[in-house]
Amino acid sequence: MIGVLALAAGVSTLFFFSVDGTEYAIVTDFGKPTQVVTSPGLGFKYPYQSVHTIDRRLFVYASPSSEFLTLEKTPVVAAGTVLWRVVDPRRYFETVFNRAGAESRLGDILFAELGATLGRNPLTAFVSVDAAAYGANAIVAEMARRCRDVALRDYGIEVVDLQLRGFDFPKQNRLRLYARMKSERGRISMLYRSEGEEEGLKVRAVAEEERARIIGRATEVSQQRRGEGDGEAARIYAEALGRAPDFYAFLRTMEASRSVVHKGTTMVLPADSSLFGVLFDSNYFNAVATGVDGGDHVETLKK
Repeated sequence: MIGVLALAAGVSTLFFFSVDGTEYAIVTDFGKPTQVVTSPGLGFKYPYQSVHTIDRRLFVYASPSSEFLTLEKTPVVAAGTVLWRVVDPRRYFETVFNRAGAESRLGDILFAELGATLGRNPLTAFVSVDAAAYGANAIVAEMARRCRDVALRDYGIEVVDLQLRGFDFPKQNRLRLYARMKSERGRISMLYRSEGEEEGLKVRAVAEEERARIIGRATEVSQQRRGEGDGEAARIYAEALGRAPDFYAFLRTMEASRSVVHKGTTMVLPADSSLFGVLFDSNYFNAVATGVDGGDHVETLKK
């Protein structure tokens, strides 16, 4: 019974095969593909036919670093990473056969596209602090599109994604290139400083002009207000003098005496002096107002 079962199992493998959900199956007649199975399940073949399986899952290929030249002939070292899978199993089987062959072809495509892309673009498109000059993302996207077209057309491989994995300078050139980059950044910084100083001078000039205008206007207003104040003061003085001229004369005389008479001062005054009258006759201004002459004052002093 066991022998019969073993014989049946052996005979069934000559006519049937199974396909997993993670693979494709290629049935060949003496190496020539005659049947492509893309759906999982049980398949039929003749005993003289062979079955080859192809993994349909995603794979990652990381290319080795290689040296290239940019548009301005600057040497750089670059490498890429490709995310890929098989979408046309027949073409894949006929051209590359297995994963090793596929990644070898992908490496050739990526190397050619990297060389062409870097040679068409300046270094600043990949390494720059200027947002307008930097364009690595768009450049890599275009390179991925070209790689995708070639891989699908020639090998039945879909390039799902492509990224620039490494971008640097050759070790023997790094010090020189870094020195040149430092010099270039120094030149840019000096340009920014000079532009900043120029703008600062403009701002300061405008501020000084505004300051002079404000001070001039303030001076004009202050002089106007001072003139108005002096005029108002003169009017008040005149009005006060008109109301009490004797009191005004008395105040003016007192102010004059304080300014000219100091301690230990000897004064010789005429008899009709206003100051003399104030010193010896407290009723001097009243007497003047009533018309009394200077002789009367002298007589009052003698008494």
